[in-house]
Amino acid sequence: MTSKIKRIQRLGFPWATLDPFLFCVHHLDHYPKANNEMGPAASLQGRNIGNDFVTKDGWRMYHGDKVPGFPAHPHRGFETVTFVLQGMVDHADSAGGAGRYGNRDVQWMTAGSGLQHSEMFPLLDEENTNTTELFQIWLNLPASKKMATPAYKMLWSEEIPAPVFKDANNRKTTVDVVAGTIADVQAAEPAPDSWASDKEHEVAIWQLTMEENASWEIPLASPEVNRMLYFFEGDSITLEGQTIEPEHAIELDASQQVTIENGTKKSRLLILQGKPIGERVVQYGPFVMNSEAEIQQAFNDYRKTEYGGWPWPRTDQVFEKTKGRFAHFSDGTEVIKA
Repeated sequence: MTSKIKRIQRLGFPWATLDPFLFCVHHLDHYPKANNEMGPAASLQGRNIGNDFVTKDGWRMYHGDKVPGFPAHPHRGFETVTFVLQGMVDHADSAGGAGRYGNRDVQWMTAGSGLQHSEMFPLLDEENTNTTELFQIWLNLPASKKMATPAYKMLWSEEIPAPVFKDANNRKTTVDVVAGTIADVQAAEPAPDSWASDKEHEVAIWQLTMEENASWEIPLASPEVNRMLYFFEGDSITLEGQTIEPEHAIELDASQQVTIENGTKKSRLLILQGKPIGERVVQYGPFVMNSEAEIQQAFNDYRKTEYGGWPWPRTDQVFEKTKGRFAHFSDGTEVIKA
């Protein structure tokens, strides 16, 4: 281990994170053809329906019983950043927000003072298999923003920069810049109450796609920045002379120069970084606050108000199969994408 590499650990489910991040999970499910209810055209026998997290036949239902995904559930005190690489997600929430997004779209949702939402994975192709791949990342809110008004923002794929960097041998590394800045490339603005909205916090969410044998130098950041590199696809990478296999997370000193040297297959990696919030974190399931008393208050408020109730006809809300990408916001505005 060098001073540049602080720690190497195997990836679990979810992935270990560093302040200001709370959680990161990589969902990859190879669903079969769709049935006419936007679920898998396959038997669900032998699955723990309602809590299906075992990868049987290459896919999981999660908390869904007809459509895979996560029916209505509450959150308070943090943000979810959902980056969908393949497939679609149908979003509905207790503030009346809704949407369908996917194929490199990102939803940045501030749960703030409290929100219920559902995140379902509708299977739309009845003729071919359906693959869903996404990252869901939880980013903490500081105490001053824990009770911010709930809202979400869409970062559509058309707005997400993907600069290509070439090494001395012309090998390419492509970076999806969901948050932060690389060289002169700036990500789209996050939700306004986010820790990431202040550039001084140096929050970055970058997905790297490296050609075989490519090398790429990670940009420097301030010494206090926490930086984690997740290597989840490929055959190997080399950092500081140390060869690392996939399914590992590497904590790096963000202030020191580190070059990723890729192996003989295309690799994909994720970088999460940011200055820590540095406050006490008390988490109980879907609530993340600064004290036990605030957690108890979150439960009490949810019991009393259900964070606005559930205005949709079903807790696993999905939209018409023929509907394209769209976002409907709680203020009534709507965006329709191709």
